Amino acid sequence: MAFFCLAFVVRLKPRFSLVERMKKQLVDEWNKRPWWMNLLWFFCLYMTFIYMPFDMFTKPYERWEEIWFGFILTGWPAKLTEPLHWLIYAAGAFGFWKMRSWMWPWAAVYSFQVVIAMVVFNLFEGPGMSDHAKGGGLIGAVISGAIFMIPTVALFRARGLFTQAVEVSKEQAATKEN
Repeated sequence: MAFFCLAFVVRLKPRFSLVERMKKQLVDEWNKRPWWMNLLWFFCLYMTFIYMPFDMFTKPYERWEEIWFGFILTGWPAKLTEPLHWLIYAAGAFGFWKMRSWMWPWAAVYSFQVVIAMVVFNLFEGPGMSDHAKGGGLIGAVISGAIFMIPTVALFRARGLFTQAVEVSKEQAATKEN
């Protein structure tokens, strides 16, 4: 019995080093970008791999809705534009993961589109504006617009983070060649 316990412990040692390497890789990946950008990256991952597949393949026709620039599309127009949302989230997930230079300014541009959508949606779908009021009116528009403007400004100011990642990857490629 002692032999089997010893064999088990000896077998586990290499696995702990694998766990340590994976932990180091995860920490290194997390440290590539600021905390707020990691949150945006994880949001894009969630939307790409969890929410959008659920939304596209399981929602019944009566609940098909997409919002573009604050206006609600329902039915087939919503379903036909849904893959574009999926593509945008997938591009965002990949771009944040690899810190691609094309993410600046496009992440900020998309984020600003979300600001516009939040303001327009709250104004046109607010109380008294439609029979099925979903938005919060003027107050909701101002609050949501201000909240979503924070990541927009942060992304616009993050140009150096995306160009710095390009320089680091060029240095790594040069090191591999030598």
